[in-house]
Amino acid sequence: MPEALALTWRQYRLERRMFWRNPSAAFFNFALPLLFLAAGGAILHGNQQQLNLLVPAIGGMSVMSTTFTALSYNIVFLRERGVLKRIRGTPLPTSCYFGGVAANAVTNTTIQIGIVILAGRFVFGLSWPPDWVELFVFVAVGVVCLASLGVTFAHLIPNFESTAAYVNAIFLPVLFISFFAFDSKSAPGFVHNIAAALPLKPVMDGLSGAMVSGSGISSHLDALAVLGLWAAFGLVFAVRGFSWEQKRG
Repeated sequence: MPEALALTWRQYRLERRMFWRNPSAAFFNFALPLLFLAAGGAILHGNQQQLNLLVPAIGGMSVMSTTFTALSYNIVFLRERGVLKRIRGTPLPTSCYFGGVAANAVTNTTIQIGIVILAGRFVFGLSWPPDWVELFVFVAVGVVCLASLGVTFAHLIPNFESTAAYVNAIFLPVLFISFFAFDSKSAPGFVHNIAAALPLKPVMDGLSGAMVSGSGISSHLDALAVLGLWAAFGLVFAVRGFSWEQKRG
């Protein structure tokens, strides 16, 4: 066990270095949500009610970008460049490799959520999150859910050149529908139903309860149930469909 933890820690450190040495990954998976937060804050300046919605919405977007989007890109890149195949041929245990990858995603999410909380407190006029337990629960469940879906979705992408098209075809519509339903009570009922069935809006709802209203986990059990179902689906197919080999010659 100590040896496995040491190998996981070394893989995690490698993942951190690789992340910061890739400017495009650091921008699109880390800085982009913060740019949305800054732009939205500038537009909604003085409208506290809308800012109370913006901050947890960007928090949910941050969770998705640092897990689903990042892992979809990274898994396909490493697979198609033959890196995963070479890793598979080393003595590094599979659990240690995935432990390092998962810890890297958790670190990015934690940093993002921390920045969003600080921005909400010192820039946008929110108080400190009234329910830290609910915040932890929804961030943790959201990470597991969206990370597993990211790995699952990577199985469907045939090559790295098409990754952006595949990922954006999912990320952007989910983002638009979830933001629209979360921000607008006047959105059509079918839009609310679609958004409630997707994994992003439940994360936003939970973060809103934790960071703004302090309504408690019991008020968002339906959101947790949706995330739990998506997480179960993602975990099963992430494991069953995972391939260390390139999909093309």
